[in-house]
Formats: sequence, structure tokens, C-alpha cells
Amino acid sequence: MTSTTTLSMALPVEHRDRLMGLAREVSFEAGKRLFEEGRKADRFWIIRTGTVLLDLHVPGRRPAVIESLGHGELLGWSWHYAPFVWQLGAEALSPVRAWEFDARAVRAACAQDPEFGRAIATWVGRVVAHRLQASRIRLLDLYAPHGSGSRA
Repeated sequence: MTSTTTLSMALPVEHRDRLMGLAREVSFEAGKRLFEEGRKADRFWIIRTGTVLLDLHVPGRRPAVIESLGHGELLGWSWHYAPFVWQLGAEALSPVRAWEFDARAVRAACAQDPEFGRAIATWVGRVVAHRLQASRIRLLDLYAPHGSGSRA
């Protein structure tokens, strides 16, 4: 992921510190499903160690892996946008340590401090844009006829 979407580069120190004040440490074993597409998005994570795969349900096929996430990356953005439902699924590829955030608490902090809220919204928006592009490229790789995604 680009440096502008990882936590260390995405938020000014004061906003990063405020966000981290809402974090709790969690861990997941390899193979653990963290969330499923279509279910309630009530939390999110910043990965400390390990790798998480994002996937997309494809009817009649195995889920398509869209992207792998690692250190410093935001896992989950659906918590930020109503109706707060996961748009992708996620599974730990390896043991994962992460900071977990309660979405309601972060949204409340964003509403309380508009500058903090704008910084979070800008960061999450960058992540969404990056993930949409990654999804498009991955799906073209998997399902489009050879050469159909190229731009001449």
C-alpha cells in the first residue's frame, strides 16, 4: 500500500495520538476470519504484525483475494460509511497482532472534533480509493480475457 494510506504517514502526530488513545491490542491466529462481506462493520484494525488477505465473494467460485495487508495498514473502512456493512471479507494469512478500534467511539471522536474527523475521513477515503483500484486490477487479472484491461 502507498505510504499515504499507512497510519504513520496518513495522519498528523496529534491526530494519530488521539486515535491510538482509543485502541486496544488484539491478536488473531492464522486462518481466522476477521469479518465477512455483508455483515455489520462495527470495528476496524491497524495491523502491527502479520498479514491479512482481503477477499471478495464470487458466486460459484472461491473468494477472490483482492489484496494483502501488513504492518501499519488500515484493515476495514466500511465502519466509516453508513450503512456500516463490510464490503469485503478478511482472513489472517499468518498470526496477526493489531490495534482494534470501536467504530462508534471513533465516529463520536470525529464528530466532537471536526479537524480530527476530517483527517480520519481523508485517510479512510485514500484507503477506499486504493482498495477500489486494487480490486479492479485484481478482478481484471482473474476474469477478463487476456489484454482486455490494457489501455493503448
